[in-house]
Amino acid sequence: MSRRMAVLKHGVSKETAPKQIRGSMVSCYQLFITLGILLADVINLGTKNIDGPASWRITMGIGFVWSGIMAGGIWLLPESPRWNYRRGKVDEARHTIANVYGVSQNHSSVNREIREIKAKFDVEQAGGNHPFWEVFTGPRMAYRVTLGAGLQMLQQLTGANFFFYYGTTIFDSVGISDSFVTATILGAVNFVCTFGGLWVVENVGRRKALIFGGFWMFAMFMVFASVGHFQLQQGVNTGTAGTVMIIFACLFIAGYATTWAPIVWCVVGELYPTRYRAKAMGIATASNWTWNFLIAFFTRFITNDIDYRYGYIFAACNFAGAFVAYFFLCEHQGRTLEEIDTMYILHVKPWKSSGWTAPENEELVTADALALTSGARGIKKADAA
Repeated sequence: MSRRMAVLKHGVSKETAPKQIRGSMVSCYQLFITLGILLADVINLGTKNIDGPASWRITMGIGFVWSGIMAGGIWLLPESPRWNYRRGKVDEARHTIANVYGVSQNHSSVNREIREIKAKFDVEQAGGNHPFWEVFTGPRMAYRVTLGAGLQMLQQLTGANFFFYYGTTIFDSVGISDSFVTATILGAVNFVCTFGGLWVVENVGRRKALIFGGFWMFAMFMVFASVGHFQLQQGVNTGTAGTVMIIFACLFIAGYATTWAPIVWCVVGELYPTRYRAKAMGIATASNWTWNFLIAFFTRFITNDIDYRYGYIFAACNFAGAFVAYFFLCEHQGRTLEEIDTMYILHVKPWKSSGWTAPENEELVTADALALTSGARGIKKADAA
């Protein structure tokens, strides 16, 4: 159920937030995940010396408090303007947009947003009903669904959860006296640096941040894995090696928290038009949590065989993530969801997407209409120039 709620949350956030702050608004999802991880680390630290089952029952029981807060808070959320518009509630859609922008319902920004929503909706209606598999056969959708699922997979394969799930075990093995304290330190770094991610997503751009973050995490994991492996080879635990590993683990998490952690959730939700967003986001989120499970399940077996050389696998995946971001992901910063949709339909080259000029609303409709009637292949790549 919580995974389904995660999918719905991203849809509501992206369809409601203004384009100027959409990235940071959606990235708040990751911010509160990191807060939860930090609180769990602190609670584990506080209950580690309690004898009996109370040490884990307290930790599990506190989780019900946050579930209750979320259940109550949902009643205060409005429906997204795109959802309302699709169901004929135009006044409610206009009211929500006006509240988000902090302006009157007749303000030019509200009218412009409504026009863009109407343009996309009219084109979608012209396409008629669509079966589930149209999420793959729609205009440029196979590309986008694959990209979204791939980015979510690569987010897990950064190796961040290697530290969050097995942090205490990892640092125990190299002689750290209190690994619960170390796990709490990593959780604190993760939480604090995510605030930086809220700034990065709006001021640096999605692509640049993911590319830099991929290379940064690659370098940090190479050092971490090398130090850990040679430490075990020597057979003697030294404080120096443990300190170096903690430092580079913190540097890795700092890079992850400011780039791949919040920004992947942001760009994946922006990839899809309203017509396909729910299904496509479901596929992407399923990819994320599937790889989350696989890493959690197999890590102990793999590290038992190859020890810290496991980190080289994560390093390679981080390098691959930077490669994917450069060659396949367009820049979404400062664009409406409708402009992003058109950008992919027109085959704008990702490395040129930052300088791409969006056409007027009428041309957006023409591009999508051509895609819906003739398929994505009916649009010439030259049209993106």
